[in-house]
Amino acid sequence: MRATRVFLLCEAAAFAIASAIHSGMFITGYEHAKARIAEAMIAIVLLIGLVASLVRPEWTRRAGTLAQAFALLGTLVGLFTIAVGVGPRTVPDVVYHVAMVVVLIAGVRVATRMPA
Repeated sequence: MRATRVFLLCEAAAFAIASAIHSGMFITGYEHAKARIAEAMIAIVLLIGLVASLVRPEWTRRAGTLAQAFALLGTLVGLFTIAVGVGPRTVPDVVYHVAMVVVLIAGVRVATRMPA
């Protein structure tokens, strides 16, 4: 349970920071309104999964799997938008998305391997 919660917390923080960067909060030059909104929504879903796992520990496996699967789908959509030229196309954006795909796949694997 703890590993799944750590994944959820770290992933939510990473998406919140990415959203803040796309709003121009920490650095300028990477502003992108649609990416900011998408990353904020993913962060919220991951936090909801974390809260659900804390309120109802028996939901940890399901909440962790569903929240991270949603985040993975959203991140893959982000990679697609980068590939077709709709989303931000900077090197940091590409690296971030690829890294998050790897982390989210690992998190889903951890969550799904928990005892039911």
